[in-house]
Amino acid sequence: MTSGILAGAAAGAAATTALNAVTYIDMVVRGRPVSSTPEDTIETLSQKAGVPIPGDEQTRANRVAGLGPLGGLAAGVGVGVALGLARSAGWRSGPVGTTLAASAGALMAGNGPMTVLGVTDPRTWSTADWLSDVGPHVAYGAVAAYVLRGLTDR
Repeated sequence: MTSGILAGAAAGAAATTALNAVTYIDMVVRGRPVSSTPEDTIETLSQKAGVPIPGDEQTRANRVAGLGPLGGLAAGVGVGVALGLARSAGWRSGPVGTTLAASAGALMAGNGPMTVLGVTDPRTWSTADWLSDVGPHVAYGAVAAYVLRGLTDR
């Protein structure tokens, strides 16, 4: 089980790097701004949980700016760990199946909290919005599948 956790964490970290790279490339190519949803999610979660983020205005804003991406890293590594645990429990899927499972897991882990908290509503997204979101998550899935299979199929 420990090897599944470690392999999954490594796969999730590599896949999160791929997701971020594809996102940044999209920002460069289309000249689009960074999304505020990770920070908005932290703000909303803080309010709903009744756990204030301390600091003066600037310090607090800097903390929120750091917590947003950290949430994404935690989600990405967490999905990888779940996949690693599934593999250590005997789940074996081919590259396409593992890519799809990893992509779906990352989409749910990333967008689920934002949707539940009311930060975003995927039903209102345009085609460009969906492509900007799905593309990086498919990159996540492909890298997670490749790394996980490489670390566990020996």
